[in-house]
Amino acid sequence: MVTATRAGFPVPEAAQSWNQSVLHTAKGFAPTALPVLSGAIPAGLRGSLYRNGPGRLERGGIRVGHWFDGDGAVLGVQFGDRGATGVYRYVESDKFLKEERAGKLLYSGYGMLPPGGLLNRVTKGLKNAANTSVLAFSDRVLALWEGGHPHALDLETLETQKVDDLGGLPELLPFSAHPKRDPITGEVYNFGVSFGKGITLNLYCLDATGKLQRRDSHTLDGFPLIHDFVMAGQYLLFFISPVRLNPLPLVARLKSFSESFDWKPEKGTQVLVFDRQTLKLISQGETDPWYQWHFGNACVDTEGNAVVDVIRYADFNTNEYLRQVATGKTHTSAKSTLWQIRVNPLTGKVLEQQELLDRHCEFPVVKPDDVGQSWRHTYFSLHRQGADPIKEIFGAIARFDQKTGELIEADCGENRYPMEPIYAPDAIEPDQGWIVTVVYDGNTNQSEVWVFDSDRLNDQPVCRLALPEVIPIGFHGTWKPAF
Repeated sequence: MVTATRAGFPVPEAAQSWNQSVLHTAKGFAPTALPVLSGAIPAGLRGSLYRNGPGRLERGGIRVGHWFDGDGAVLGVQFGDRGATGVYRYVESDKFLKEERAGKLLYSGYGMLPPGGLLNRVTKGLKNAANTSVLAFSDRVLALWEGGHPHALDLETLETQKVDDLGGLPELLPFSAHPKRDPITGEVYNFGVSFGKGITLNLYCLDATGKLQRRDSHTLDGFPLIHDFVMAGQYLLFFISPVRLNPLPLVARLKSFSESFDWKPEKGTQVLVFDRQTLKLISQGETDPWYQWHFGNACVDTEGNAVVDVIRYADFNTNEYLRQVATGKTHTSAKSTLWQIRVNPLTGKVLEQQELLDRHCEFPVVKPDDVGQSWRHTYFSLHRQGADPIKEIFGAIARFDQKTGELIEADCGENRYPMEPIYAPDAIEPDQGWIVTVVYDGNTNQSEVWVFDSDRLNDQPVCRLALPEVIPIGFHGTWKPAF
């Protein structure tokens, strides 16, 4: 059961190597040339890495209630002919700036209520933390969060420009943090969950420039928690786990969102299948209960069925584990493994379920050209062999081969913690790719950018770059090619 209700916890002393990064309050830095520590930047690695995550978890000595509540800060690393340049900057939303001026926490978040009495809880609303992911277009990069509109940032300086309505998205409709980009058309699909008398799943399609083209909605059963979805050919699929919000304590300002969610396995996992072109519901089904934050990828097989990869948890203990990350010390078990689900999209019936890998892993990604299409390789974060999965966070990245079942690991070493691996296609050789990740080294209390050959993850990185500041371990990123 979640125990954090509001801001008000004293800042603890460091307990684990990784928490020197997580608990670090970032200052940020202007565009800076990044020195090469080893190897060399590949000639075909041309483009920009963008990463998002909580840059600070406290104000005035008071820590936020959940890792998801930290202020969003975006790292940009641009790779060009003259080397690499890095920039790191907070997303300067209106409420972020008000808290900056006040020097204290003022607003509620996913896992906390505002500090102070009942009047504060009633009058101080939810802050868009802008801390979960990023989406890059030709003219801007968007900082994404679950419960609101994205914030547009300058591609080079990461200066916050405006709240972006994507060319017409109504203010009360959120734009979630896991959009899917069609590699052929450039269209972007996403969703947002809005609250009223019930809960509504809103579906969106944007053109390649990030302008809203069409939207539709579907009323959901109860108040579930939906973080991600998946695109498979002409379909969009949602797997709605049996987590349900009890709205009464939330509305009464007695509990935060996080502790108002209950695990109800008797409801099973709902399957919703939508048509990509019309955004209309095609079918729905039900299967056994599990929870997921993230999907790897999906496609339509030769028999017309949807094949979906998902990182699957047995229950919702992961939410408590992630709350504990923000305290610097974890003690809850929350194992997730890679599964493959086969669904008949015309009926919503789950035809087959198979666990592909019995290793605790998360943050799955595929090549950008493989999104929604047949794919062979999935990249993700996982624990080092022998690491304590309760007290440690991920210390390795890996590639799983769907065809052979082979797992290739890049163990980053003792007290080193890589973030989500990002696939960067080579600008010269179409068959070559690079895996770019940001690694926190707890031995030196420094952050670095590591580049691996995507086919040789178990070799040493081909290049390591020094960053001028510790980058707190974050969530999701993207790669924007130079062309």
